[in-house]
Amino acid sequence: MQQDQLDGLVAFVTVAEEKGFSAAAVRLGVSASAVSQTVRTLEQRLGAVLFNRTTRSVNLTEAGQRYYERVQPALELLTDASQALVRDSGQPGGLLRINVPRAAYLIVLRPILRRFMEAYPDITVEMQVESHLVDIVAQGYDAGIRFGHLVEKDMVALRVGPPLSTHIIASPKYLEHRGVPRHPHDLMDHECINFRFPTTGQIERWEFARGDESFQLLVKGRLIVNDASVLVRSALDGLGIANMINGYIEPLLARGRLVRILEDWSPALPHLHLYYPSRRVPAKLRALIDYLNIAVASNPK
Repeated sequence: MQQDQLDGLVAFVTVAEEKGFSAAAVRLGVSASAVSQTVRTLEQRLGAVLFNRTTRSVNLTEAGQRYYERVQPALELLTDASQALVRDSGQPGGLLRINVPRAAYLIVLRPILRRFMEAYPDITVEMQVESHLVDIVAQGYDAGIRFGHLVEKDMVALRVGPPLSTHIIASPKYLEHRGVPRHPHDLMDHECINFRFPTTGQIERWEFARGDESFQLLVKGRLIVNDASVLVRSALDGLGIANMINGYIEPLLARGRLVRILEDWSPALPHLHLYYPSRRVPAKLRALIDYLNIAVASNPK
């Protein structure tokens, strides 16, 4: 076997799986032009065209499909062998790419991230914080975190983070000045901080439930934000009453900087879930899963 016979195989298989050079480049952490050049060099060495390329799609040729069917299992065996060595060494490593909304970072990852990175110095964490759902496979992420009902059925999903519920919060100064609402309908006479969903552009309706009674309110207020941390900061600054989920505001409540109101009207929310493709789990992701499982065990249902 010549030394260069394996050159370009990873790029070729990734392009075939992602059906595109740009998506493959994101997954591999290189530029699209670099992936394209690597595949072109492979084609020249093999003397065969592996992909049909158009401006809108990239698909395997007949020769490319036959080559993929032979190469992919062999490459998977090589990858498994490498990961087995990593597992045996007890030191997972590599780039771990995660896609999360800001609330999931604050609630799930921030409490464990420093300890996790200290425990695994060979793992580099790249975190993309965004609200809208993305195809984590197509964009080369190892995992994502979203509310469980938003996760696709073909993904493996694990509950992470504490049990969640809505929290209606305000600063003591605001409540001293404007009074404390005793019923959700009293909020219509208050300054409420509205939240606009970045994905849909809609203003959030506040949900309330007690016993057999449940309803939603579109509250009024002169401040609208689209970021969870800005929402909490605005409540701290006395700009109005906010609707927030728990998970990272507890220290502010414990110190009295925020006050929770209408607690008996606050419904439970779906759990956050870490999700990833059903294929093999790399050691770097397994390490994170183990860390998050410990955190879940300390926050039972």
